[in-house]
Amino acid sequence: MPGIADKIKEFLDEIAIDAVEERVVEYVIREVHNGRKLSDALTDPYVKNRLSEERLAKVLESPEVFAALEEQIAQSFKTREFGFLD
Repeated sequence: MPGIADKIKEFLDEIAIDAVEERVVEYVIREVHNGRKLSDALTDPYVKNRLSEERLAKVLESPEVFAALEEQIAQSFKTREFGFLD
C-alpha cells in the first residue's frame, strides 16, 4: 500500500507531466500558426523528446491543437495549397 510520500510524489509527477504537455501544445500551436504543417510540428525533436506516443495522443485531443488544425485546413482551402506535392 502506497504511503503518503508516494502519493505526493505521484501527484507532483503528474503536475510536471501536465506542464510539459501544456508547453508542447503551445509549441505545436505556435508552429502551425507560423505556417508549419501539423505533421512536421508533431515530429519535431522538441515534441518527440518530451512526450511518449501515449502523451502525444493526449495532446492531439487538445481543443487548442484541434482549432489550430482547423485553421490550417481553412488556410489551405483559401490558398489552394494542400501540400500534396511535398
